[in-house]
Amino acid sequence: MDASVPAPETAATSGRPDVADLPGIPLIDLGAAGPVALIEAERARAEALCAGARRQYGRLFLRWGDRLSRRWLARANNPYLGEIDESAARIGLPGTHLLNLSYEWSCTSSVCADPARPGNRMLRTIDWPLEGLGRHVVVARSHGPAGPYFNVTWPGFVGVATAMAPGRFSAAFNQAPMRRGKFGTTGLPLPLDWLRNRLGVWRSRGLPPAHVLRQVFDGCRTYAEAKTRLCEAPLCLPAFFILSGVGADEGCVIERLETRAVVHATPVCVTNHWLTPGLGNGVRGVESCQRLAGMETRYRGVSDGFSWLTPPIVNACTRLAATANAAAGRLEVQGFEADGPATAVLRL
Repeated sequence: MDASVPAPETAATSGRPDVADLPGIPLIDLGAAGPVALIEAERARAEALCAGARRQYGRLFLRWGDRLSRRWLARANNPYLGEIDESAARIGLPGTHLLNLSYEWSCTSSVCADPARPGNRMLRTIDWPLEGLGRHVVVARSHGPAGPYFNVTWPGFVGVATAMAPGRFSAAFNQAPMRRGKFGTTGLPLPLDWLRNRLGVWRSRGLPPAHVLRQVFDGCRTYAEAKTRLCEAPLCLPAFFILSGVGADEGCVIERLETRAVVHATPVCVTNHWLTPGLGNGVRGVESCQRLAGMETRYRGVSDGFSWLTPPIVNACTRLAATANAAAGRLEVQGFEADGPATAVLRL
């Protein structure tokens, strides 16, 4: 590990007497090597994640999804196709291309002035009932042209879903609801809506949200630059970006359509339904409105730790919780599985 990487602290969350025995989250210094190098550092985790996806979705579905995902990445001239190809070759198991484009998660996120120290703070959970996501999460220190950042990620995943760049900003993205169409006075059946949305992505040349977020962490030096990029970058599907800067008032939620953005200034929370009336319809995940209400009652009053993780913000589908303050260079991460905490808390 590079000497410039801070030594991590590990701790257990309160409420379960056995969590002190849980494994720690690895902190891997990749330097400028990129996410493919993470596979060599954590090969067992990469293989375990693919094995869990195979048990959940089946080998044939993963192979079919890999073929379609790769075809779309090639059609869209995606800048990270080469890295995904190399990741798939190194892991040698089906699922890498598909999982890099699968965002079937729900999330609860917020930004506000940190009540315990200078700067703005982001709180964040990811819910996705995929076995192993919490147990095999890692934190990778990467170094792009704009500087270093700490990426909360998984071996084989080349994008960014949650990260903190000390002295610059923290950011994440939530999945937006699937667009629901209408047939006469009634809604389309869910499978037809899913197909209609996927055809829209197939025709798009925009980037997935995780790839835009990686470009932001690699290339944006300030909160203002990151905000502009997240508002303007063409997307292949809608998303909610959460951005937290180094000033107490530097924070926002950006509701993104493919070519349009609506910005909500800090303090603000978002889950998996639209904050702006008329911008979109539907919800994603379980109890999106209840999770939003739960976060809104807690996010400004808690200091350090994960005391804000109360039901339904934390639930059987939760796989990751994180807090990040870029001004303080502080990041806290914990992995979860269906039965509760799966790792000790990593504190940088």
